[in-house]
Amino acid sequence: MVTTIKLNDDLKARIHRLADQRDRSAHWIMREAITQYVEREEKREAFKQDAMRAWNDYQANGLHVTLEEADAWLAKLEAGEDAEPPKCHE
Repeated sequence: MVTTIKLNDDLKARIHRLADQRDRSAHWIMREAITQYVEREEKREAFKQDAMRAWNDYQANGLHVTLEEADAWLAKLEAGEDAEPPKCHE
C-alpha cells in the first residue's frame, strides 16, 4: 500500500539530515517514527482501557487495596522477595 504525506520543508530537511547522520533512508526514518508512534499510542490506549475496566469493577463491587498495602507489597518485590499481592477487600 502506498500512502502519501505532505511535510513542510523544514521537517523534510530535518528528516533528511537525520537520515544522513544515521546512514538510513528518509523513508526508513519516517516509517520507524510512525511505527514507534503507533506502538506507543496503542499501549497508551490499552493502559487507559485497563484503568477504565478497573474503575468500573471498583464501582461495581467496591473491592480494593489501600496505598499502604500496595506499597508494602511493592517494597517486598523490590527487595527480591517472592510476595503474593495483597487481597482485595471492601
